[in-house]
Amino acid sequence: MPGTTTALRQDAFLAELLAWHAVRTPDKPAVIHPDGDRMESAGRPAYASVSYGELATRVNACAAALEAHGIRRGTRTALLVTPGVDLLTLVFALMHVGAVPVVVDPGMGLGRMLDCIHRVGVQAFIGVPSAHILRRLRPRAFAGVRSLIKVGRGNGTALEELTALGASLPQSPPLESGPEDLALIGYTTGSTGPAKPVEITVGMLLGMAYGVEEGHFTTDMTSTLVTLPLMGVFDLAAGRTAVVPKMNMGRVGAADPALLTDAIQRFHVNAMFASPALLGPLSAHLAQSRARVPSLRLIVSGGAPVSPELMAALRAVLPDEARVFSTYGSTEALPMALLESREARAWPADGPAAGLGVCVGRPAPGTSVRVIGISDGPVPRWIPGLGVATGEMGEIVVSGRAVSPRYFQSPRADSEHKIQDGERRWHRTGDVGWIDGEGRIWFCGRKSHRVRASDGDLHTVRCEGVFNTHPEVKRTALVGFGPPDEQRPVLCVELAPGADSRQWPRIEGELRELGANNPVTKAISDFLPHPAFPVDIRHNAKIRRELLAGWAEDRLTGSRRPTAADRALRTVPLLGWAYLAAWPLLPWDHGALTTLWWLDAFLSVVVHAAQIPSALSAEQELATGRKPWATAALTMLFGATWWRTGHRKTKGASR
Repeated sequence: MPGTTTALRQDAFLAELLAWHAVRTPDKPAVIHPDGDRMESAGRPAYASVSYGELATRVNACAAALEAHGIRRGTRTALLVTPGVDLLTLVFALMHVGAVPVVVDPGMGLGRMLDCIHRVGVQAFIGVPSAHILRRLRPRAFAGVRSLIKVGRGNGTALEELTALGASLPQSPPLESGPEDLALIGYTTGSTGPAKPVEITVGMLLGMAYGVEEGHFTTDMTSTLVTLPLMGVFDLAAGRTAVVPKMNMGRVGAADPALLTDAIQRFHVNAMFASPALLGPLSAHLAQSRARVPSLRLIVSGGAPVSPELMAALRAVLPDEARVFSTYGSTEALPMALLESREARAWPADGPAAGLGVCVGRPAPGTSVRVIGISDGPVPRWIPGLGVATGEMGEIVVSGRAVSPRYFQSPRADSEHKIQDGERRWHRTGDVGWIDGEGRIWFCGRKSHRVRASDGDLHTVRCEGVFNTHPEVKRTALVGFGPPDEQRPVLCVELAPGADSRQWPRIEGELRELGANNPVTKAISDFLPHPAFPVDIRHNAKIRRELLAGWAEDRLTGSRRPTAADRALRTVPLLGWAYLAAWPLLPWDHGALTTLWWLDAFLSVVVHAAQIPSALSAEQELATGRKPWATAALTMLFGATWWRTGHRKTKGASR
């Protein structure tokens, strides 16, 4: 059983554990990673291997070089490095000297990412050459940086040069740290508000590692496929071989399942942690190609709920003894709850269809979970009666070793999300759910996503489960607009691949009947088809409901239709094109008119074309479903004037 024979020592912190494994098994492969862009004769990517002894030597040298650059205990260090062996080396080197890595997900968008780096006040910056170009272009975000290190290809200090420098310097063992010391700062995704800096202490990081080990792994699992860098850190602390596949970890939904399968088969991978957005294509590829992965005995999924259909699809292509887990957690607390596929199939299968929500399992080892009454204000202290009765809906709260005690220099966020209970501190997840009589946790949606209608709150996941059973529906999203407590609920519907959009009137009628027959959803009367929901970049699964809400409001009320001022503004580029077309009639001996024509040509052709990438990005956020070619054509015709006004309205409505 998991947790009885795990390889993770509980008497050392992570940097010490790497050194311990290097002494015990110096020749064992620590990281197997793509060897640049080199390919083998069969057209497969070539891989290189780094042993535990080699990795520990690199980490020690890198740590000495970091200290020479002024990066020491407590130095907040931004890392913008491509995931792989270099990133893992740098993370362990920073832990070695007691520095604090600042982990920001590029998937949140460039502007948000730079704002996060600025708000946390980074003191050192380690990045690839392109990241240093960004630093020069946006210096405000890096205003407090005192130490700069460039790694990767290009001019400057590569990681090889950094470790070579450290090898010539005096080296010391990993700096000892206490459980309350700050290990790293991670940011929430910001999917339901501004991204928040989360303090991950040494004790919390160990609690996360032990929770993962106790809940999933046994010592006979010796290799893992890494699709999330933090899990690679845990794997190395446990002494496993971390296999980094050929993929972009910033866009997991775009990973090639054939390359993943090749890495699993070639290196006899036993386990992997991945988003449902990656596991769906992988299971489909394994089924279609009939490829076998007999070594793969554990899959752990997180980032979004795992549907029963995906669990069944994975079970069909994995060995019979393999286990498939869905993990419930967040940046502030991971893992919070675990659910294994066999146990899930034995539980109420019709829960989502009945409007019960999604079962996310039972609390993870070392974690306590409760439910409190829903409120939007701070709850400073735990008082009698704060928790609700078993089976009652409320906000999910969690405490335990793997739970962050606070946000970094964010007292307001602490007051909104932390509850003091004597020596214990509870974290308010912002998730709505309930716990049944057998201790199972049911997730019903984000508190901030609930639709506050006049006859009561509607919870997204709880309602959507009723409609997602329709065979021609891929997924649905409940959104609302209007003043609080009087919001108008709207169900946005994304049809399944192959469904005929011309059949929407029939499908809508069937969805109405489903909703009317369930007391949870009977208040929903507006149904809108949408071509493709806007989702987060990282997991390619979390629906950006604030954008859908603006889209739905516009469809139903015309709130984003251009005003008279907008229409007047849009006539300006049209007049410009008319002036260009009139060139045969112009008196070319008139210098001012000729200069004006060339200036007009530059603005209408060059500037409008340069605005196309921004327009495509804005269209994705506006969630209109317009084809890229149409967006490009409208931008060439009108420039930025046709989309910027609508973009401002949507942003304002979502705050």
